Amino acid sequence: MGRSRLALNPVVVTLAAISALFFILPLTGLVIRAPWSSMTSVITSSTSLDALWLTLIASLATTALALVFGFPMAWILARADFYGKSLLRGLTTLPMVLPPVVGGIALLLAYGRRGLIGEPLFRAAGLSLPFTTPGVIVAEAFVAMPFFVITLESGLRSMNSKLEDAARSLGASRLTVFRRVTLPLIAPSLLAGSVLTWSRAVGEFGATITFAGNLPGVTQTAPLAIYISQSSDNLDEAIALSLVLVVVSLAVMVGTRNRSRAG
Repeated sequence: MGRSRLALNPVVVTLAAISALFFILPLTGLVIRAPWSSMTSVITSSTSLDALWLTLIASLATTALALVFGFPMAWILARADFYGKSLLRGLTTLPMVLPPVVGGIALLLAYGRRGLIGEPLFRAAGLSLPFTTPGVIVAEAFVAMPFFVITLESGLRSMNSKLEDAARSLGASRLTVFRRVTLPLIAPSLLAGSVLTWSRAVGEFGATITFAGNLPGVTQTAPLAIYISQSSDNLDEAIALSLVLVVVSLAVMVGTRNRSRAG
């Protein structure tokens, strides 16, 4: 049977319409003010292409790091019991609520040339993260990976662990249980966490510019290029790049939701 339709309160409908307009109007402004006649030339300029390419590479690398390192963290937080777990969860998810520029300063103090780890690393191997492309990835991972951890932890906690117990009782190995039972059950959370991490990395600004700088072709991602274009009265480029990010992000979010509902 389908869902029963309830009569909606006119006040609720009105407030919902205002809420929808609040989100729709700014996007409508982008579409109306977009330089459609010169859109292709603006997007294909060397500055725009470099910024978009770096954004894509850095955001995908950040998502990969979340999968490699965030998965074990989420697993430990969801499945293990140990002293200080609440503190560890708080510290791990703290970048979600920190002002991004604070995260950038913290990264400099840890991984900069005079940082806790950065200074001995630079002296020993001559490696320096600030103002480099890897520095962009580190900054984005710092602020975006917590979204993956908290989403996956929630998925692990809400899944029916009795199914894993049943598989073990039938003689399945740990790997088989994980591959055939656990992974399919947490797949929606895994997908949602990856998308949230990627989208947060795409939009990252404060920590990136503070820790990695704004060097064209090296550390200038699309959000930084938009800011510079808008500040230098090159509004057409700022609008064009903004529209590209809006379209890509919307396509990913809609595609992910449809896939989750189908699953």
